[in-house]
Amino acid sequence: MQDDVMTEITAVPIKPVAKGSLTKLWLGVALAVAVGGGLAWAAVPRGVDVDTEVAGTGALPKIGDVVFLKYKGTLASDGTVFDESRDIPLPVEGIFPEGTPFPLEEGATIPGFFEGLQQMQKGGKYTLFIPSDKAYGAEPPQGAPIPPNADLEFEIEVMDIMSQKTFERNLGILQQAMQSQQGQGAPGGPSGAAPTAKPAQ
Repeated sequence: MQDDVMTEITAVPIKPVAKGSLTKLWLGVALAVAVGGGLAWAAVPRGVDVDTEVAGTGALPKIGDVVFLKYKGTLASDGTVFDESRDIPLPVEGIFPEGTPFPLEEGATIPGFFEGLQQMQKGGKYTLFIPSDKAYGAEPPQGAPIPPNADLEFEIEVMDIMSQKTFERNLGILQQAMQSQQGQGAPGGPSGAAPTAKPAQ
């Protein structure tokens, strides 16, 4: 008896899906996934991005190191240059490399610059994208040519990476040389790290 019931149930034809309905269903699913994915992607804030143009060599810089850079900072939206590195004229050759020195310490530069430098090697050339929340955010430095909430982009060439100990030793040598040349007190160490607080104008 049970076999007869099973035969009757399986003998009932399954109503086919109307022609074209399956295609519409899958298109609907695909559209929902695409839209949902797009919304999810748009909602995820873009982070710091380092593109390697020319690979460097050697170890990555460590916290406390001083990284010497040649760089150009632009607004990501339209390419307006807001800052460029300048070589610091030093009276004693061979003490410091070319470029602007940046201490690799949290708080010494804007957060995105601090993050990006840790991914760069000596001799490398990079493009560094920094979203506004890791740059100057809603309050750029007063008088700076950077609008509020601006994403920034930097072209960077790493000239050298120096340990803090070596940097301080060389700075002492430089100060002694300046004192003996000028016969007076030496000024403070090199400065000019633009993404620290206020870009050059």
